[in-house]
Amino acid sequence: MAVSALAALPLAVNPLDAGSLLSSFGALGIAVVLFAETGLLIGFFLPGDSLLFTAGLLCVPGIRGAVHLSLPQVLLAALAGALLGAQTGFWIGRRGGRALLARGRSRKLKEGAARAEELLERYGHGRAIVLARFVPVVRTVLNPLAGALNVPARVFTLWQIAGGALWTVGLVLAGYALGSSVPNVDRYLLPIVALVVIVSLIPLALELLRSRRAAEGGSR
Repeated sequence: MAVSALAALPLAVNPLDAGSLLSSFGALGIAVVLFAETGLLIGFFLPGDSLLFTAGLLCVPGIRGAVHLSLPQVLLAALAGALLGAQTGFWIGRRGGRALLARGRSRKLKEGAARAEELLERYGHGRAIVLARFVPVVRTVLNPLAGALNVPARVFTLWQIAGGALWTVGLVLAGYALGSSVPNVDRYLLPIVALVVIVSLIPLALELLRSRRAAEGGSR
């Protein structure tokens, strides 16, 4: 009995499903997931956007979800995970250099690194660090890339705090506002979360399409 229970444990939590993560770990899960997504290259696949939005929805009184969360706890956990994660990623990049990113085998990571470097060149350190927070995968690789490219630590810290606060607080409060303004929003929880996931992937899809067209144009 104990063996079968242990064997089923990994299946009880789906790391790609925001609802599963929140019902299993609550606010602590938000901090851990955002730390991994923004600080560790292996966390690029984690659902940061949908996790934050869903957490905001589940903070609304009366929502019949798997768990009810506290808005102050969610905001604190989200800020802590996102800010500490980004700073950790930066120092990993500072120590490991560009070779750290070059060793990655994931195609998405390599494309994200190329996009992150393009953002830094086009918009400068401040705007790129803030904008990267809203693009999946890019927000994972930009932090170590900034460290590898020797972006000044003070500049990085200032802008990653600004971007991290805007991203986390904005999405959590957006979810909370929707849940507070739409009656019985819990009936549509799954479609709403699915829509958030799709919308969050649009910037990445557009950038991949743009990069592909640019590569095709250059090869002609």
